[in-house]
Amino acid sequence: MTTSSWSFLTFILFSLSCFIISLSDAANNDFSVELIHRDSPNSPFYQPSQNKYQRIANAMNRSINHVNFFNKASLTNYPISTVVPDKGEYLMIYSLGTPPTKLYGILDTGSDIVWLQCHPCIQCYNQTTHIFDPSKSSSYKDLLCSSKECKSVEFSSCSKNNSCEYSIDYVDGTISQGNIGVETLTLNSTTGSSFSFPNFVIGCGHKNTMPFQGRNSGVVGIGGGPISLLTQLNSSTGGKFSYCLGPSMSNSTSKFSFGDAAVVSGPGVVSTTLVKKSPPIFYFVSLNAFSVGNKIIGFSKPPVEGNFIIDSGATLTTLPSDIYKNVESTIVALVKLNRVDDPNKILSLCYSDKSNKYVFPKITAHFKGGDVWLDSISTFIPVADGVVCLAFAPSQDDIGVFGNLVQQNLLVGYDLHRNTVSFKPTDCTKL
Repeated sequence: MTTSSWSFLTFILFSLSCFIISLSDAANNDFSVELIHRDSPNSPFYQPSQNKYQRIANAMNRSINHVNFFNKASLTNYPISTVVPDKGEYLMIYSLGTPPTKLYGILDTGSDIVWLQCHPCIQCYNQTTHIFDPSKSSSYKDLLCSSKECKSVEFSSCSKNNSCEYSIDYVDGTISQGNIGVETLTLNSTTGSSFSFPNFVIGCGHKNTMPFQGRNSGVVGIGGGPISLLTQLNSSTGGKFSYCLGPSMSNSTSKFSFGDAAVVSGPGVVSTTLVKKSPPIFYFVSLNAFSVGNKIIGFSKPPVEGNFIIDSGATLTTLPSDIYKNVESTIVALVKLNRVDDPNKILSLCYSDKSNKYVFPKITAHFKGGDVWLDSISTFIPVADGVVCLAFAPSQDDIGVFGNLVQQNLLVGYDLHRNTVSFKPTDCTKL
């Protein structure tokens, strides 16, 4: 049984902090969904008693834990089903079955299975929404061990009656065990229409523990594995999806698109190659250097192919320690403000900015294939009244993480058939 080392949004899509997704339009292979940040007033998980700085601190803590899990195990230790449910950054609203049951799943770009709590519950955590009952659905079917779908699941096993079973053990103590089956997945639109996918492979969990409880029914894996949400929708979407993340504390929704609606084109587009390496659930790219202002900061040794992961499930961007130190020291030399400590004791480079008007130096990510300028709202973030911090953190690993904060106001599009990811500066609140 494998254990998780980290939860990768993440969509990609995706720990994208907790978001709720609902289908807005679907026709053939061209449709879009809305993303709502978990800390947005529009989210059912919004806590009005918290101020914006508390929400930022919570998101950063989730991201730090996310990175710590990543560093605990080698990426070569596949098979891995990686998710830290209580650190999840998005929720997806979807339905399963005939008739359909509405469910809330945590989106995880580093997981490759859609699993949920199912009756009969041998052991289930407290779920305040309806628990799925496969016996009441005319479209559910358990898979046999001999099925190709079962054989594609690295963490599957065979029961005494030849049924395909799975068992996932996570580093935070979360466990899900149950049957692998097929069911009809339905995405419901806000206008009342729906878009259904029959014979969708799911994990029907009968024994589950999870610290992140409430409406959540399980996990929606959107990584690159063979039975992830995106892989299973591949024939309908052509391997294309995109997202555009607005400011995390805004009331606006963000856009997530599939198929032809996900193509990123026009002036200002920068594309880079998705690097295929193990484990395939992650979205690897090659990043050659960063710039702070006009100074280019490279790695101490030539970077390997696929040295960064694009993870919308992680809040912070993490850099290998050598380049992080150089980025930080360059910023220190350029910024003419008084340094202060992060009151949350999370980030290491913070400044006193009482006016909230200081113009911080521009940071640019130099990908193989082009340069992506990072919006200042996503690289220097307010963590308390008059305190602004660099939203980067050092990593003990050689693999860096391009988190969701730096992806704000970027239209990010993936084409899994062409193995490319594209970036376009965009005001995501206006899409």
